[in-house]
Amino acid sequence: MKLYDGGRAPNPRRVQVFLKEKAIDIETQQLDLNALEHRTPTMLALNPTATVPFLVLDNGIVLSETIAICRYLEELNPEPALFGTMPLERATVEMWNRRAEFGFLMRVANSFRHLHPGAAVLEGEQVEAWGKKNQRLAVEYLDVLDAQLANNQFLAGDTFSVADITAIIAYQFFKPARIELPAQGLLAFKRWVNEIETRDSMIF
Repeated sequence: MKLYDGGRAPNPRRVQVFLKEKAIDIETQQLDLNALEHRTPTMLALNPTATVPFLVLDNGIVLSETIAICRYLEELNPEPALFGTMPLERATVEMWNRRAEFGFLMRVANSFRHLHPGAAVLEGEQVEAWGKKNQRLAVEYLDVLDAQLANNQFLAGDTFSVADITAIIAYQFFKPARIELPAQGLLAFKRWVNEIETRDSMIF
């Protein structure tokens, strides 16, 4: 199989961290997003949604959504389990990963795409008001994450999971998204950030 990667963009980073947590080595080809290499006819023939990353299997089937890729790799490499093991644990990981995606990562991404000049080549028309609204919503969502982490070591409980990967990558994109972490409060969230960022999978 072969992974078509997108460098430091959030979704490629999520898969990169997932692979390191699993100690999986996959042939990888880097695509230059600023040069729109993911939108060339050759790449669109493989992945018509023009998103990264995407995984081409040995039989030619293409998986092009981040979590779909991670789920497939989890099935092939069950340990360590990053989607949970028992039914309730799996459901809890799914719930918090979706919350981290839609409540946090998407808002951070929209902030970047609509406020950072470098994102204009990807976004086309940027809407400043939408970017600023998403900045505010992303910061507000920190309270949800902080409340969960006040009683749990990780987002989905006592075990590191794909939900933590999604949330930490979103947080690490604060700088290009021009979002500032509030100086006061959020003690549980900040404790979690310090713990997660020391993991070997976060060092590139």
